[in-house]
Amino acid sequence: MLDGKIDTLLAVAEERSFTGAARRLSLTQPAVSHHIALLEQELGIPLFVRKKGNLEPTAQGEIAIKYAKRFRAMDTAMRREISSADRNIRQLRVGVTHTSESNFAMEVLTRCGQENPGLNIIIITDTIKNLYTMLGNFEVDIAIVDGKNSDPDLNSLMLSTDYLACVVSRDNPLAKNAMVTVEQLRRENLILRGDSSSTRMLFASALESIGESIDSFHIMVEVDNVATIKSLIGKDLGVSVLPRSSCMEEARKGKLAVLPIENLSMVRDTNLIYHKSFQHIEILQQIVRVYRDTARKYQGIG
Repeated sequence: MLDGKIDTLLAVAEERSFTGAARRLSLTQPAVSHHIALLEQELGIPLFVRKKGNLEPTAQGEIAIKYAKRFRAMDTAMRREISSADRNIRQLRVGVTHTSESNFAMEVLTRCGQENPGLNIIIITDTIKNLYTMLGNFEVDIAIVDGKNSDPDLNSLMLSTDYLACVVSRDNPLAKNAMVTVEQLRRENLILRGDSSSTRMLFASALESIGESIDSFHIMVEVDNVATIKSLIGKDLGVSVLPRSSCMEEARKGKLAVLPIENLSMVRDTNLIYHKSFQHIEILQQIVRVYRDTARKYQGIG
């Protein structure tokens, strides 16, 4: 049902040339040029300009490309819905934040896959901002994210309540404590998420609430990959502030210690976000059940 010119537009946008798009689509270069000319005539705007040998989208072209991606994703979603019209969902595209990737969300999704032998679960890991864009474009069906949903076009189910804590190696002297103070944390080498991550922003906001600034701490390394951060901490190369849930497995195995930070309240929810039009409520209920069962399995780790 999707107009072939949409595929051509997206191919040119990605390849930045008519020749590259033609090669990808198995079309002639004049055919690709003709498709773009027809779209420009239809829309009454120039879609691309040539800069330094490459085709670059115009401002109007960027808007057209954004909606073309949405059209393609919606066409794919429609076909998946039609194939699942008997209510037996066969494919589920799940967006997961980097933090959720490192907690037991992956285990939960794998267990749901085991309980549904005919279901193919495709997991896409990205930033929370990009995941909301993918939801809006129907590129993912649902997403597991940190924090509350602010999009009125989406629904949410709370999976758990989590909090940020100080994470240290078992070899670090702080590991013997029941908690750490802000002053103790100030003396440590910190390995933190990037400043655009929700984890980092929540930590900075909590410090500001007690008259402190994150700038007064020694941030030695910034990296967005939570698994890398935990690996560095495990080698006692620094300490971090991470969601407790993302360190449960390592804490259970005695590799890391997870300690509350005195005077800092850094509580946040983990939510399952989905379109109001999403039909397969039974799989959502299953994810919530398995998530909470798995969380209970890890309870009591500190």
